[in-house]
Amino acid sequence: MIPADWTPHRRDDGELLGWIRPEGDDWLAVDVLGREVTGGIDWLDAEAVLEEYGIRWLADPWILEGESDGLLRVQIVEVVPEGDGRIVVKVDDFGDMQRPPTRRYRLDWPIPPRLRPAGPGDPDGRTFTR
Repeated sequence: MIPADWTPHRRDDGELLGWIRPEGDDWLAVDVLGREVTGGIDWLDAEAVLEEYGIRWLADPWILEGESDGLLRVQIVEVVPEGDGRIVVKVDDFGDMQRPPTRRYRLDWPIPPRLRPAGPGDPDGRTFTR
C-alpha cells in the first residue's frame, strides 16, 4: 500500500518513475520497487534523481533466492505497487520465444530482500553446474 504522503513522479509520457516522500524538512526519492534511492534532499533534486534513475534497470537480470536449491536468475515482468502490491518475476528465458513458458513467482511489494540485481559471481544462465 502506497502511503498517503508519497507523491508519484511520472515521465512526460505518464510512466511512473517512483515517488517523492517527506523526510523531515527534506524529501526522499523512492523507486517503483519501493527502495529509497536518495537521502533527504530538495524536492527538485529528488525529481531529477528519479528522472535520471529511470526504469530501464527493471529489464536487467535479477536474482531470486529461496525458491530452489540455488539462486535463480529471473526477469521482472510486472510491478504493481497499488492495492495489495506485487512484483512478478519469471525464470530468465533470455527472450527465447520458442521455449516453453518459464515458472513465475509472485512476490510482495515493496521489494523483498531475497530479490536483488544480478552481480558478479551470480548464475549467468549459460553455465551449468553438477
